[in-house]
Amino acid sequence: MSSADPRQPARAAPAVERTSIPGPAGALEAVIEEPGGSSPHFAVVCHPHPLYGGTLDNKVVTTAARALQQLRIPTVRFNFRGVGASAGRFDQGVGETDDAAAVVEWGMRRWPGRSLVLAGFSFGAYVALRLARTRPAAHTILIAPPVALFAFAGLEAPAGSWLVIQGDQDEVVDPAGVNAWTATFTPPPRLVLMPGAGHFFHGRLPELRDAVISQIDPERLNPLNRPESA
Repeated sequence: MSSADPRQPARAAPAVERTSIPGPAGALEAVIEEPGGSSPHFAVVCHPHPLYGGTLDNKVVTTAARALQQLRIPTVRFNFRGVGASAGRFDQGVGETDDAAAVVEWGMRRWPGRSLVLAGFSFGAYVALRLARTRPAAHTILIAPPVALFAFAGLEAPAGSWLVIQGDQDEVVDPAGVNAWTATFTPPPRLVLMPGAGHFFHGRLPELRDAVISQIDPERLNPLNRPESA
């Protein structure tokens, strides 16, 4: 799959703003990236497990954010409580959902009238789906959701479109379990399975980016087949 879309003109790098956002357990460290131009959306991207090195600078998180920025969508990456400069301590996904809700509310004030795009990788996918129950999103993007490690079974499908991206050689999340979980929904989410990809998508980040882009703007890249292989 091509690493760039030749139909799109080159664009300046997004404006980067490092800030803190008030959260329920204290200030949350955040990076806001504004690509310029016009979009009806803004996006919040959630990072993987705080106790296993997950931060806002995780390469899967930054790849998802950059994909959204290519569509002129401003993005917020943030550190959950207890990570980096964010106050608080780990709270099993419950407090982290409250953190993400605070970031979404901040984004709604920053970009009034825009609809939400929620994305998350691994543990962040669990938080994003939990949050989607109370903060409906136009698009929800779950990357390697750890369906056997957290209480996904009780979570309903989000409003709007949703995408699940999963490597079939994931060494952390069971791909068969993800496939079975998505099949419990009617209609199921769009599922992109990446042959040979592990949990951190080493060497496969351009394909991950393209899957994210095609979910928001199907005309931007060649359509992917379903069930899908990237």
